[in-house]
Amino acid sequence: MAAAQPSQETVRAVLAAVQVFSAQPDKVSLDAANRWLQDFQHTPEAWGACNYILLASDTSPGAKTFAAQTFRAKVTFDLQQVDPSHRVGLRDSLISALRTFASGPRVIVIQISLALSGLALQMPEWKNAVPGLIESFGQDPSTVPALLQFLTVLPEEVNGNTRIPMSNEDYRVRASELLTDHAPEVVKLLAMYMQASGVTEAIQAQVFRCLRSWISAGEIDIGSLTESSLFSWAFQALASDILFDAAVDVICDIIHETQEVDDNMAVIELIVQQLLAIKPAIASAKEDSEKMRGYCRIFTEAGETYRQLVLAHPETLFPIVEAIAECSAYYDLDVVPITFNFWYRLAQIIAKRPSVPHNFLIVMIKHLHFPLDEFRAFRHVMGDTLKDCCFVLGSSVCLRTAYDMIISSLSRPTTAWQEIEAPLFSMRSMGAEVDPNDEEVVPLIMDLIPKLPTHPRVRYAATLVISRYTEWVDRHPQYIQYQLSYISAGFEEPDAEVSAASGQAMKFLCKDCKRHFVPYLPQLHSFVQTVGQNLSQDDRLQVYEAIAHVISYMPMEEAALVLRQFAVEILAKIEDVVVLPSPTQEEVQTVADHLEQVEAMLTVIQSFGEELPPACQNTCLELWPVIETVVQKFGGIAFISERSCGTLRLGLQFFGEAALPIIPSLLVRLSEAFESSGYPSYIWISGKIVTRFGNEEALIVRNSLRRSFEAINTHIFEMLKVQTANTIPDVIEDYVHYLSRMLEFCPDLLFLSPSFPNTFRAVLSALTLYQHDIVYPSLEFVLNTLRHDCLTTGNAPPAASPPPNFPLYAAVIRGVIDEQGFSLVGFLLAGMLSHFPEDSISSVVTIFKILTQLWSQQILAWLPSASEHIPKESLPSAARSAFLSEFTAAVTSREFDKVKPALLNLHRASRRTRDRTRLTALDT
Repeated sequence: MAAAQPSQETVRAVLAAVQVFSAQPDKVSLDAANRWLQDFQHTPEAWGACNYILLASDTSPGAKTFAAQTFRAKVTFDLQQVDPSHRVGLRDSLISALRTFASGPRVIVIQISLALSGLALQMPEWKNAVPGLIESFGQDPSTVPALLQFLTVLPEEVNGNTRIPMSNEDYRVRASELLTDHAPEVVKLLAMYMQASGVTEAIQAQVFRCLRSWISAGEIDIGSLTESSLFSWAFQALASDILFDAAVDVICDIIHETQEVDDNMAVIELIVQQLLAIKPAIASAKEDSEKMRGYCRIFTEAGETYRQLVLAHPETLFPIVEAIAECSAYYDLDVVPITFNFWYRLAQIIAKRPSVPHNFLIVMIKHLHFPLDEFRAFRHVMGDTLKDCCFVLGSSVCLRTAYDMIISSLSRPTTAWQEIEAPLFSMRSMGAEVDPNDEEVVPLIMDLIPKLPTHPRVRYAATLVISRYTEWVDRHPQYIQYQLSYISAGFEEPDAEVSAASGQAMKFLCKDCKRHFVPYLPQLHSFVQTVGQNLSQDDRLQVYEAIAHVISYMPMEEAALVLRQFAVEILAKIEDVVVLPSPTQEEVQTVADHLEQVEAMLTVIQSFGEELPPACQNTCLELWPVIETVVQKFGGIAFISERSCGTLRLGLQFFGEAALPIIPSLLVRLSEAFESSGYPSYIWISGKIVTRFGNEEALIVRNSLRRSFEAINTHIFEMLKVQTANTIPDVIEDYVHYLSRMLEFCPDLLFLSPSFPNTFRAVLSALTLYQHDIVYPSLEFVLNTLRHDCLTTGNAPPAASPPPNFPLYAAVIRGVIDEQGFSLVGFLLAGMLSHFPEDSISSVVTIFKILTQLWSQQILAWLPSASEHIPKESLPSAARSAFLSEFTAAVTSREFDKVKPALLNLHRASRRTRDRTRLTALDT
């Protein structure tokens, strides 16, 4: 810290800036004050000014808080500004401040403690940091809280503040000197305070928090801790309402530190004794959900940590499992999930051994009673736990338990539907663990389903049980007929969820049992033509997927005929709408619905291979006019755009080469639709066409691809004249992906287009967007352009003649970079130092390395000016100057391997600056 006193002008400026935050400022004033204070924190003058503000009697609490935060930030980032001879003075000033604020405010005590911790780590000459502060602050009850706060944050700061610049070896030595060497002394001190005469529960809670900090840092040997009174005090403190939460945290940490079971058996025996002693407290805590949560945490931590011992010594440790099961049976569904991970881990190691109490299964099922508050997420987690039970106990035992519960409920004169629905839900959850060859319990369940009450919630649950057991049904096809009838009847239920469950069950039944369903296809066709017309779209889609699964199992020729039949029928319904002069909104929606039904079938069937069956060979030409009319007439409607392009993608995948005749007219329609609507889906599907047919040599196809490319470019450029890229990110994203496909499959159309300079400029604008999904492909496009073989062919050995267009490509690329290289460098620097994702930096480095090799002189001219546009809050002037010097030296000496470290050093400097800003902002 500079010895000179700060100028009063500087102090007044700081106080005025801080005052802005308490004066209900406008955003402009607030931002200006914030920027000024952040810049001030970087300066050497901040040390003296903040020392004065912190200790002056007439400065505001807000100003003192800012000063304390600044000390913490500067010790972390700027200690090199303090001459080594002045660091003792800095230390003494911080210690004096800690004494001054020993009674609060707590936020200032914390910041000063963090600053002292960071200073102690970087000041190896301060040999007695811990014992010295204990001696100075530990005797006076008024300063003990401040000492405990320092001792609490010290391990956290030493182990967690990765921003402090130190070598690994220096850090290792100093961390050992500060923490490991003094851990026994700290334990004795904390034990003394815990039992000191007149000690308050607030101090005891602080002791526990401090103890936990040292345990979490791995600095306290748990074996030695058991010899201290702190160990027993942690369990005794559970009886105190004030100390309960802190004691729970400490006990959980103690248990966690004994994970190396074989090395800690003596300690574990002591812990288990204490756990068995507090187990009865669970029963008396059931009226207090927070205490139940605490006991649940303790026993679950023990169960997870000692699960192997539970199996090896069940006679001793099974009470821990019973305690966890008791917590699992608690009514509060915020507490119960704490136990789930224990049951899952236990299930993984004991397989079929029946070591979990059977009554736990019943407890879980009871928790599944349909919740009035629609707490569905909890039910599904409970279901996962039941799957673990199946893994432990065996599926037959678990299913039989649920089955018996239903039978018992049905035997009573009056039974609430929840008592039947909950076991059904459990059967659904356990379905994944059921043996498809089971002949013992599953037949009983399947025979029971038709006899269940008709309550919609029961029918919903029973239908989903069917959908989960379809692999079993595949090996027991005698159940298909009744299940198909049961499912079909479900579609006629007025309850929408029952209908949805029926659609899901139909899909999975047809998917998993398709070899048995071919004879039922006429029945399914009749169903979709009659009842299917009254279903919701989601339910119809499930039915069409189900039918497609059956078709996929048929012989190819027969499957092609059936698929064509369904497709023609669906498209005929679309045609009925498109011929109407003025269709209603509802009628237009049916067009999208029918397209989605075609998508559903093609998603399942995908393709018949390279050679289409005769029944499908001309279908593309027959059906295209219908889709073309849809795009022409309704392409300006967003949901039609999405559906038609989705259908086209799957259709092109299905027909393959058979679709080639329609490609010219298809590309025309798509480019027209994009021009009139601006919807990105038309660019997206155009990219799919480039990927599939970009290598076609037929002149009519090449010309169509060229015209489509130019038309899309023209409209993109028009949009960017009146809109910025960040207002149309979805369009830009699909456009960049489209350009990447053009670069890969049609480089002649891309590079030789008169639009290429504007195309490249559009990609650069994409680099300004904060969406990672756009940044990645944009960088990839730039990188692939710069490393195109045409730019390096002249340097390669003449093993093979390069393509004749390569000189033209190279000239175009060089011209564009000559013109736009300054912008490119600026966008790369700005993005790398602000919003680019971390794993994209390697691409930025590669682009720079190529630029330095191919545009050496230009980049040295571009870089200084481009870097000036980077805001100070992202990059301090010193770091900017160091980068320019390092980068220039690498380029002028042609040591291009040094470009990477120069950029990475720049990135690290910027990240440290941003970390500092975030650290200060979070503290504020």
